[in-house]
Amino acid sequence: MGRVSAADWTADRIPDLTGLRAVVTGANSGLGLQTALELSRHGAWVTLACRDEARGTAAVDRVRRETDGGSAHLALLDLADLSSVRRFAQSWEGPLDILVANAGIMAVPRGTTADGFERQLGVNHLGHFALVGGLLPRLQEAARGRVVSVSSNAHRFGRIDFDDLQSTRRYHRWRAYGQSKLANLLFVRELSRRLVLAGSRVIAAAAHPGTADTALLQGFTGGNPLLGALVAPVSRLMSQPDSAGALPILYAATMPDVAPDDYFGPRGLRETRGAPVRVGTSAAARDGAAAVRLFDVSEELTGVRYDLPR
Repeated sequence: MGRVSAADWTADRIPDLTGLRAVVTGANSGLGLQTALELSRHGAWVTLACRDEARGTAAVDRVRRETDGGSAHLALLDLADLSSVRRFAQSWEGPLDILVANAGIMAVPRGTTADGFERQLGVNHLGHFALVGGLLPRLQEAARGRVVSVSSNAHRFGRIDFDDLQSTRRYHRWRAYGQSKLANLLFVRELSRRLVLAGSRVIAAAAHPGTADTALLQGFTGGNPLLGALVAPVSRLMSQPDSAGALPILYAATMPDVAPDDYFGPRGLRETRGAPVRVGTSAAARDGAAAVRLFDVSEELTGVRYDLPR
């Protein structure tokens, strides 16, 4: 895939979004908050979909303050609970122009969601799968709906273990994280294929932030505060700020040249930092048969059916 034409693209080049409605999951901090800030700054009506009401309210206040009264609203959403996902989707009225599936957890100890899913797969993939499916009719009402799934370079070591998808037989926090990030890309691939078959105007794309200095980097330390204190200075040196990490996401969400199944990331060394460009994926992320199978399994697990041709 070729690079985007604007090699030094910044958020200043986001087009006017006045009149568009956007949802950003996990928008109380990090990449999600930076994405919400820029969408609002360029005129969009932005809903910050957050699990924690207090942190979400603080984020909304920050967006309004830093965008000089820009449009920002809070809606509660817990991607680890499908009943919360259903409530959110059912409460949305009218067209939805941009949905950024950003929220995620990284390399956490094994746990389960409210519905019994392994937490990383449940939050990073299945929760968003259900959310996109629930909001797809609203995205199709928009003149040109856009879905952006936030993946990671970790997808490159990910493998979908269909025989132990929930990691019940064995669990490794990084293996499970890689699987969930690979699942993001397989979802976008298959959703894009089905949308094109349906003749839909909705575009599904993906992005990754490179190495961004966000709360997710705590996953490298396994929650160990001493190790965290040692890692933090190195992390800051090697990573880019969350405002820069959000640029590939913002490009995928707003630019007119984005095509179905595009994937954006930083152009710098090993895609760790720099301006957004189209980037490649692993062979596993291009496995069409695995994408179909995962899509079908995800429908079964979540109970959310996509009204799209196969």
